Amino acid sequence: MTQARQNHIQVVAHRGASEDAPEHTLAAYMKAIADGADALECDVRLTADGHLVCVHDRRVNRTSNGRGAVSALELADLTALDFGTWKGREDATESPDWGDPSLTSVLTLERLLELVADSGRRVELAIETKHPTRWAGQVEERLLQLLGRFGLAAPATAEDSSVRVMSFSARSLHRVAAAAPTIPTVYLMQFVSPRLRDGRLPAGARIAGPSIRIVRNHPAYIERLHRAGHRAHVWTVNEPADVELCAGLGVEAIITNRPRQVLSQLGRP
Repeated sequence: MTQARQNHIQVVAHRGASEDAPEHTLAAYMKAIADGADALECDVRLTADGHLVCVHDRRVNRTSNGRGAVSALELADLTALDFGTWKGREDATESPDWGDPSLTSVLTLERLLELVADSGRRVELAIETKHPTRWAGQVEERLLQLLGRFGLAAPATAEDSSVRVMSFSARSLHRVAAAAPTIPTVYLMQFVSPRLRDGRLPAGARIAGPSIRIVRNHPAYIERLHRAGHRAHVWTVNEPADVELCAGLGVEAIITNRPRQVLSQLGRP
């Protein structure tokens, strides 16, 4: 693996620098930017009053001190919750101090877009739409509206885009591709269905997003994707051996909870 080739691998901070700070919080994304991540990954869900927030689970129980489904709560309800003190709770004698509560309150996608816009360098965004949800296609509609407000919904070409949309839902990606054809789309996979094993992707998807488990078990799949003209963005790659495997196979992006460590392993400052 040459240094030049390693330098072309994009390092994407999964839910921010989520090994060091609570996932999907401003603290985690500020750390990822400071660590030098090329891109930030986030999951988005629609609140009951129509706001896109960065929360992975359908319910807030795991990552906050509240309970309930994101889709049934309004933004004001979510803003009242603490999304930070759970981090490290299982192995710490007292709750960690993340300082300013605004760094660990619920993060709207709008606020994350503002952070990226003010970062002072090019930082890309990989936005995952979560499905199924009671709001169905409204998620993609609201997402494209918000990207439009930031001037990100209609790049001249896919190569010019600093945003890509990812999903395990092929229907979600098809909606995005139909409405915003120059925004890259990533089809996420926990397993490879038989009809896609030759490297094909569903209509509307341009990039493959296989799990690291797929890559470990079927490394030749990356070559098939490349032969079919598709790029590979692999999640969630945290262990040095897995980083080495992905680099050796020539994947285009590594999505990781440890952006600083992966950048260091790839020989980037």
